[in-house]
Parts: sequence; C-alpha cells; structure tokens
Amino acid sequence: MRFDATGKVTLDHIYTQPDPRAYFSALRGLDYQIPQLAKPYFAALIDEYREARQVDTPQVVDIGSSYGINAALLRCDVTMDDLYDRYCDADDLSRAALLASDRELVRTRTGARARFVGLDISEPALSYARQAGFLDDTVHADLERSEPTTGQQAWLADTDLVVSTGSLGYVGASTLSRVVASSNRSPWMAHFVLRMFPFDAIEERLSGLGYDTIRLDGVFRQRRFISAEEQSRVLDTLSGVGVDPTGLETDGWFYAQLHISGPRDGTAPRFLETFQRANLR
Repeated sequence: MRFDATGKVTLDHIYTQPDPRAYFSALRGLDYQIPQLAKPYFAALIDEYREARQVDTPQVVDIGSSYGINAALLRCDVTMDDLYDRYCDADDLSRAALLASDRELVRTRTGARARFVGLDISEPALSYARQAGFLDDTVHADLERSEPTTGQQAWLADTDLVVSTGSLGYVGASTLSRVVASSNRSPWMAHFVLRMFPFDAIEERLSGLGYDTIRLDGVFRQRRFISAEEQSRVLDTLSGVGVDPTGLETDGWFYAQLHISGPRDGTAPRFLETFQRANLR
C-alpha cells in the first residue's frame, strides 16, 4: 500500500476508471458513507437558498465531484446503499449499458431541483457523470494550481452553492477563492472536512471575501481505516495538528466536520441560524 503525506492510503486509481464500479467496489468494504450523511444538509441548503434568493433552480458546484455521487444522491433521491448495489452487482454490463441504466435512473427519479456542476481533476470520472446525467456540466481543472480559463469561468459564473464531501484538505482556499471570483453571485457553501485538515486558513480567506463561517457541532463518519498502519499514520497527523482522536479516530473511523459559510448580507444570518437549529443528524 502507498500512503500520502497525510497518512491516508492512496486510492487514486479508483477515481480514474471509465465508470464508477471500481470506486464503489473499493469503498463499500470500508463503509464509506459521508455523501449519505451530507445529503440532508445539502438538500436543506438548496431549499433554503431557493427561498431566500428566489432562484427556482440553483446551480450547485461540487468540488471533487468524481463520478457525481452527491449529485446522484440528490437528483435521483437514492441512497449510498442503492448505489453500492447498483454498481457492485454490475460486472456483466458494458459501460454503454451501465450508462443507459443510469440515464434511465435520472429520467425516472425526481429529487432536488438544482443544476449540478462537477469540478474535479479526473476527466474519466467527470465524463461518466456528465454522460450519465448526474452532472449537468463539468469543469476539468486544478484550481489550486492555476486560474480557470475563460470557458471555465463562464461555466462557474452562475454558481449559487458550493459543496464538498472530503476534497478540502487536498484543495483549499485557492480553489474556493477562484470559484467565488468566477461567480456572479456570492455563493453559499457547505463543506464536510476531515478533522485532520484544519479549516482556519480557508475560513480566514473566506472572511476576507466577505463570508461568515460556522462549524456545526458533532462529527460525521467518513469511512473505516483500511488498515492498522493507516490508522496509526492518521493518528500521528491528528496529533500534529492538535486534534484529540480519543473515542473517534481511535475507534477505527475517519471523521469529518461540517463547515457552513454564507456572505455577510441580508440573507446570511437567517441561513446560518437555520442550520444551527436544524436537527438533521
């Protein structure tokens, strides 16, 4: 096994396949579940934004969208278990047949009313999600390293909401700043961030852009550790950033926290208070 600088095992190969089967097969055994836990928060975020800003179909940019998992959960109103069953039991299907099945899922299931745009560095994952209909558009870019092109800025211009489930820490303030700068609005944000990644620098950058941020109480399981070595390495990382893992990561799971950011304008306080009161866990 190879490990990255944070101590996590490297699973890069599952994000670059022509379809999501390897992704779901690898993560099912690790009880990967953060998109499912994030789903009600993202759904509430979309509804709250629609009401506050009078936008019928908000555009949601999913940072690190991979195969459009968050979009599929919300758009088709399915669960992670549904998707695990769908892709882990599809070895006999061609990619074309799998895509046809997914397009039918999108056509026949109704969930959140939103337009979903995926931002990722994996072209194969983005291509599949776009062809399946989970994502309406895609931005293949590394905004940590470079400015968006003119075309990419156009795709990001109508961004109303920005979400993520695990990518922050690998990307950060530069990506979010460039998305905000490309948008004609001041998009609201909800990010599930692993506890081993301090959010302070991102929060500070967002504050400079006119945002307030709250961190909701509580934690959210992401996935199990793949091995004792991965756990040991991640515990060292947590210790290095001053996070106590007792009763959480010491019990064998990655944990994330939810950070919600809204612009300091007339709608933001209500938006933030709504989430503070919400009992969605």
